[in-house]
Amino acid sequence: MGRTIPAFPARDVVAAVAFYRERLGFEALHHDGGFAVLRRDDAVLHLWEPADRSWASRPASGEGPVRSGAESFLAGTASCRIEVTDVDALYAEMQAAGVLHPVSDSVDTTDFGTREFHVLDLDGNLIGFHTWVD
Repeated sequence: MGRTIPAFPARDVVAAVAFYRERLGFEALHHDGGFAVLRRDDAVLHLWEPADRSWASRPASGEGPVRSGAESFLAGTASCRIEVTDVDALYAEMQAAGVLHPVSDSVDTTDFGTREFHVLDLDGNLIGFHTWVD
């Protein structure tokens, strides 16, 4: 298998692209309104705008659930983990940018062999950055 590219739902892709560029250091490789491709080093992310609002007006009369996969409430429900080489330097950068997850008050060592921390994007999608401990 090859590279995995997470796709994060974003309420406003234009605002999300600006956030990823200005606060997380990504560059926009492609952006066409409701979809964007971002890259920082070897990490690539997609942003997409979930625009299906039909769930909000569906009667509660027993109709099946909305299952379009593009429901607007999906923004902020995704997560991914990105392996990095210098987790401490990136932590300092993200701390200065003010994007750390509230529980990431340091780089933590896990019982499964990583040192890691987490950030939240503009919508609340979670990104974990980690390095493996020898």
